[in-house]
Amino acid sequence: MIPSTDPAAGAAVKAADRAHVFHSWAAQELIDPLAVAGAEGSYFWDYDGHRYLDFTSGLVFTNIGYQHPAVVAAVQEQAGRLTTFAPGFAVDVRSEAARLIARRTPGGLDKIFFTNGGAEAVENAIRMARLHTGRPKVLSAYRSYHGSTSTAIGLTGDPRRWPSDSGTSGVVHFHSPFLYRSPFHATTEAEECARALEHLETTIAFEGPATIAAVILETVPGTAGIMPPPPGYLAGVREICDRHGIVFVLDEVMAGFGRTGAWFAADHYGVVPDLLTFAKGVNSGYVPLGGVAISAEIADTFATRPYPGGLTYSGHPLACAAAVATIRVMEDEKTVEHAARIGETVLGPGLRELAARHPSVGEVRGMGAFWALDLVRDKETREPLVPYNATGAANAPMAAFAAACKRNGLWPFVNMNRTHAVPACNITEAEAKEGLAILDGALTVADEYTA
Repeated sequence: MIPSTDPAAGAAVKAADRAHVFHSWAAQELIDPLAVAGAEGSYFWDYDGHRYLDFTSGLVFTNIGYQHPAVVAAVQEQAGRLTTFAPGFAVDVRSEAARLIARRTPGGLDKIFFTNGGAEAVENAIRMARLHTGRPKVLSAYRSYHGSTSTAIGLTGDPRRWPSDSGTSGVVHFHSPFLYRSPFHATTEAEECARALEHLETTIAFEGPATIAAVILETVPGTAGIMPPPPGYLAGVREICDRHGIVFVLDEVMAGFGRTGAWFAADHYGVVPDLLTFAKGVNSGYVPLGGVAISAEIADTFATRPYPGGLTYSGHPLACAAAVATIRVMEDEKTVEHAARIGETVLGPGLRELAARHPSVGEVRGMGAFWALDLVRDKETREPLVPYNATGAANAPMAAFAAACKRNGLWPFVNMNRTHAVPACNITEAEAKEGLAILDGALTVADEYTA
């Protein structure tokens, strides 16, 4: 329920924000942040009484929606019992969170190193891989995002890397499979898979296998465009890594904890990595938490050799309490199964129906509660609706589309020439259909820019 409107309070919140908050990924004087008054379930609202269906899940992290009462109560109970404690001690809620996460990870990834978020998880996974192998290089895909800390931003493929990339991070980028915009001139998934694996094998050969510590991939790339890999690709990468003694890291920060209709996206492909990073959905973002799930072989590297890394708030009790409660909610309410079902019966069919009617929709991709619409000027040529990394006037078509969504009560996830449909994993069928209807109207605006 939306509380009474209070524009004056909203104005005060906005004024304090503009006076003191320095926002990420933004030119500070060119942004106009919405003042949020509250949120519940799949919705949030402002102080003027405007309610929005959140098709972004925050930043793709509120997998069980906003303000789930069981998780709120667990955080409150934990705060009353033990608010915080240093990471070097055994704490019941920390141990239980680790146990519950390890029980859900693929294969034998039974050791959990806790961080405060996804970027720190990636930082530590790569440190572990380099120390375990004694090798310096890491291979990462161009179409990827792994975080904004030093190592993570170097691994990232998208343009957010550019201002911070000195070319000295020991990272080598390669092309991962993406049939719709194939860098390998493939026409089938089988061709794309084979050629992508050949490209990776060649890159490894030219870089020197004995110099490469790890290959890191988002199991299903998220911000880069939600591109499920073709059948056999991840298994092929696993085989290549095994053959060369390279650590295989899967980044499940966005794709994990039900987002794809499985506990981890790796479950869809039957692949077990050596290291798996997670964050976001592990506790629906209620308190910052991330981590690395570690294979027995890599954990053994640090059995008698100290691991040279740590964080003051590693395994913070409040964050772990939120994780325990979130995982139990997801089990009790069958959230993972619901995400799979809503993707198969509502989101997937609904988005494909929109694509059939709107000339601006070039392709629909995804699974579970994890979907992308690739918007184009021409379906035949597949020319993107806006240029790569467009800003200002060049980005006007996407800006107009996003504005149309917001006017009609949908908060969209927009990146480059794509809009992503990434609502809470427990979104109801009625809410999902409401979102599809608003997208339908907004796509008529995008259609105006097509050839």
